[in-house]
Amino acid sequence: MSDVSRRGLVGSLAFAGLLGSISNEAQAGDASFQNNVPDHVLAGAELPTFKFELEKTEGKVIGNSFGKEATVEQLPISKGIAGVSMRLEPGAMRELHWHATAAEWAFVHEGRVRTTVIDPQGNSETNDFEAGDVWYFPRGHGHMLEALGNSPAHFILIFDNGYFSEFGTFSITDWVGHVPKSLLAKNFGVPESAFDGFPQSEVYFARGAIPPQTPAAPLQGNKWPPVTHKYALLSQEPHRIFKGGREWRVDSTKFPISKTVTGVVLELDPGALRELHWHPSADEWQYVLEGEVSVTLFGSHGRFRTETLSKGDVGYIPQGYGHSIENIGPGKARVLIGFNSGVYEAIDLSQWIAGNPLDVLATNFGKPDSLFKRFPKQDVFIADKTAP
Repeated sequence: MSDVSRRGLVGSLAFAGLLGSISNEAQAGDASFQNNVPDHVLAGAELPTFKFELEKTEGKVIGNSFGKEATVEQLPISKGIAGVSMRLEPGAMRELHWHATAAEWAFVHEGRVRTTVIDPQGNSETNDFEAGDVWYFPRGHGHMLEALGNSPAHFILIFDNGYFSEFGTFSITDWVGHVPKSLLAKNFGVPESAFDGFPQSEVYFARGAIPPQTPAAPLQGNKWPPVTHKYALLSQEPHRIFKGGREWRVDSTKFPISKTVTGVVLELDPGALRELHWHPSADEWQYVLEGEVSVTLFGSHGRFRTETLSKGDVGYIPQGYGHSIENIGPGKARVLIGFNSGVYEAIDLSQWIAGNPLDVLATNFGKPDSLFKRFPKQDVFIADKTAP
């Protein structure tokens, strides 16, 4: 090739690379622009419902085990987070599987659960969970879940993608059942006959003997991951205690592996209010564990919606939307709350007011500054029922 031809080829390749770079930047810009376009679900004259009665659905039932999900299909507003209520009967296992499009965070509500998870480096960890414990499995990490003991286990799963579906995940029986035996034999170095009688379709809930009290070592031997997938949430002291309630919170600062989900258990005494606030960097997914709450949602331009959530109901608050949670029942209310961010951030209305000078508040509201001297000088977070 002549020097002229070579220079022409190099120039053409450089120009093509430049075009590719411009194209990639344009695509990134388009994506950024699309992310800033108002969501059509939220752009109407009225706010859509943000409530879904999850536990009243049938879901997927096999034997005495079930999985019930809340995704954008059931609750169109919930594009950032999906949730699943799952019950495992004694001896039942949610078979070996992985999620290609979402990380999994879970809170054990009742019973005991054992999990085993493997990471891309081949490290695996088996943990036993009691009520009040949580786990986190990064997206794509293979895992299984099984009930322990003679009582059923119930847990709530939170996924950091509202378009995720628990019923469209990748299960090991579905995969192995559709691979030719010759390929499986070559893959594992065993005879084809070793796969005689294997399931030919997805099992989903496998049922067998109740697991041993002490978990056995993995087939490969123990190769522990550098960080654990387990956190004992409710056995810790509450993150904050108020006159009207308590809050347990865990994010990546305490649970390093949980990089995309923060979890909260909010407990409100009768009449107490989790004050008006918003989350600048995450959507909020709510599941009522106990009691009855009134949730308000503010969507700008005078749009305002209130929903009553009872035990087993789900609520969803889009990122940046103002909202509050009030206990309207006769007893304590407990709400499990998940955020699709590994770091918790919130701005409370009382804190916002307290963070401004009196003259600013007086001008903004057209009231004398003496009025605002009566307002709280710090964040309220939870107001009890005795508030005037």
